[in-house]
Amino acid sequence: MIHDFHYLRPGSLKEALEMLSEHGERCKIICGGQSLLIVMRQGMVAPEYLLDIKHLKELNYIEYDKEEGLRIGATTTHRTIEKSDLVKKYYPVLCAMENRLASIQTRNWGTIGGNLAHADPAGDPAPVLIALGAEIRLLSLKGERRMSLEDFFVDYFTTQLKEDELIKEIKVPPLPKKSACAYQKFNLLKNDMGIVGVAVKVTLNDDGTSQDVKICLGNASRTPMRAKKAEELVLGKKYDEKLFAEAGKVASSECEPVSDIHASEEFRRHLVGVLTKRMLQAAFKAI
Repeated sequence: MIHDFHYLRPGSLKEALEMLSEHGERCKIICGGQSLLIVMRQGMVAPEYLLDIKHLKELNYIEYDKEEGLRIGATTTHRTIEKSDLVKKYYPVLCAMENRLASIQTRNWGTIGGNLAHADPAGDPAPVLIALGAEIRLLSLKGERRMSLEDFFVDYFTTQLKEDELIKEIKVPPLPKKSACAYQKFNLLKNDMGIVGVAVKVTLNDDGTSQDVKICLGNASRTPMRAKKAEELVLGKKYDEKLFAEAGKVASSECEPVSDIHASEEFRRHLVGVLTKRMLQAAFKAI
């Protein structure tokens, strides 16, 4: 049962920040509510105030600049990202990822900011955005804070967000030449949350060797995590399926999955190995 709360609907971003500053820890931001209402119904959180920012157009945008890259406002819906011609042209992996994120009803209403703030380690966007080198921008009345998305996540459902802050936008740098990113999750139902997900981004030199490799795992630890030992193994190397298989084994050994009703720890490690190999193959071949 959801406990009683005061509903706040600010008329502007400035007013939202003022309300957030005033009510602090007694307040939760709602921006779609696909995840928040579930945990409220379960009694896991019981805020005194709900601050609704879903309607704020100041946070709803997708912009691209060839020098700065992609900027996505926090209240932009998953469906908008999925169908964006800009995103499809410059970051097709994001459109492909969004296409398999939950149901179309969820994508029509759920927002990118809400997804990242919820910090479920099984979420789809975070591994892809981390592999792409994304930065997250946080806003309060005191000003703006910026950090890499990789540093934003602290623990299960826990982030670096302070009580008086909200997510302003996600910024993704331009992809260098001869770069590609691939993502796949393993799940039993097409649009279900992934039992494990792996995102790989590769940039190649002219001779086919890799000058940059990022491997990010979803639902394989308390937070989305980089498989840095596996990255080091592949860095500076050319396409090599035996090498990629070995990188998968390394990634499966350095991740920290848990057993739950969906899969055992051993099965998740196996999936990490398989998907890491496949996404390395896919990223290298796409360049």
